[in-house]
Amino acid sequence: MLLAQILSVVIFTVMFVLIILEKFERHHITLVSGALTLLLVFGVSMHSLDAIKETLSIHSMFVKGFWLATDGSHETSTGINWATVIFIVGMMVMVEGMARVGFFRWLCMRLAKMVNYKVKAIFIVFMIMSAFLAMFIDSITVILFLATVTIELSQLLKFNPLPMILSEIFCANLGGSATMSGDPPNIIIGTSFGYSFTDFIYNTGVIAAISLVFVIVYFYIAYKKDIKVKETVDVSLFPTPESAITDKKGFVISTIIFIAAIVLLITHANTGLSVATIGLLISVVTLVTAPRHIPEILKKVDYKTVLFFIGLFVVVSGLEQTGILTIIASFIGKISGGNVYLMIGIIIWISAIASAFIDNIPFAATMIPVIQTLSATAGVPLTTMTWALAMGTDVGGSATPIGASANVVGIAVAGKAGYPIGWKIYCAKAVPATIITMLISTIYIFAVYLWNRFIKNKIFMI
Repeated sequence: MLLAQILSVVIFTVMFVLIILEKFERHHITLVSGALTLLLVFGVSMHSLDAIKETLSIHSMFVKGFWLATDGSHETSTGINWATVIFIVGMMVMVEGMARVGFFRWLCMRLAKMVNYKVKAIFIVFMIMSAFLAMFIDSITVILFLATVTIELSQLLKFNPLPMILSEIFCANLGGSATMSGDPPNIIIGTSFGYSFTDFIYNTGVIAAISLVFVIVYFYIAYKKDIKVKETVDVSLFPTPESAITDKKGFVISTIIFIAAIVLLITHANTGLSVATIGLLISVVTLVTAPRHIPEILKKVDYKTVLFFIGLFVVVSGLEQTGILTIIASFIGKISGGNVYLMIGIIIWISAIASAFIDNIPFAATMIPVIQTLSATAGVPLTTMTWALAMGTDVGGSATPIGASANVVGIAVAGKAGYPIGWKIYCAKAVPATIITMLISTIYIFAVYLWNRFIKNKIFMI
């Protein structure tokens, strides 16, 4: 087992380093690392066919609870989390269908027109819209379209788009923390522990909402002098929001599908539909309602990200099945001295710091079994550890240009338009905003934990 543990750690470490260096495409890195885990760790070292079967987890898709969780069951197996994979693919298909008809550009232009093209009003509205859309749609997609439209508006209204793009990036990452579908780490957490959409809304959603108010005020004060219009322009000459719509019938259908997806996600704890089922349904409906555009939509789906997830899950399974994650959990428990508050603080702040420099997806996937072990051994409620991990991984990545995929995309769009964003410019405003959000998150999670203990003790005394 020692050899298996050493090999699993080496493979994981090399994978992480290669992802950070960005010398190769990340899906190639995780797939090769996953193959080495199956071959060297489970095959050569452990001689365990069961470990390979458990990691590939094909059997999980043939269990009733995978598709219909009416009995309260959920995906808990180690290895590849197929519920997460299917859901992400389904949402990708829906988003590509919406993008094809011009939904996102129309929405941005419509909101800008509603505030009479006032730059400061657009600044605030776009931050709110970025956070809201990222609750349901991948933050990369949100920023891709939002940053593009922001640059277009900046050219029309004659203002500097950088402050707006930077604030949109941060709010997209913050909004993604609010729901189960908003950020990949949350999807992994939700499907692993069986949490519903509303579970996230009532916990990370509340934290995100409180933080958003402070973040908007912060960015407004920080950029107040930088978002002034340089000259007077004639807004009557601007393109209408309707001009962004490329397919009116498809636009209506895509809007209905998007609303239906939101409703299904919010109510899935009541309907019994798993996120895998919802993802499959949404993708099928999107394709069926646009039969002529099926090849176009499917071609634009980000399969590289899907393959990245699959390889990642295999590598993390290697750490879990060799007992490495249990060792890490024991170490955290030891250095915290059994202090619950210190333990929670370690989880949320280490998650935030780590996610600022490394991909938060593999980090979250790695930490899920760690917090599960900590909860079982230290007596800390799993929910408390879960929300600490979610907020740390979701928001921590906002601190640096490389911390989250949305950051990279937003900076790339700005740079392509002639507005380069370096580390100094980015971190000067993003780091304080991240610290503000993490402080709010820590205080809130502490307060909820204390309140739950008080209620529990009160009931016990009665």
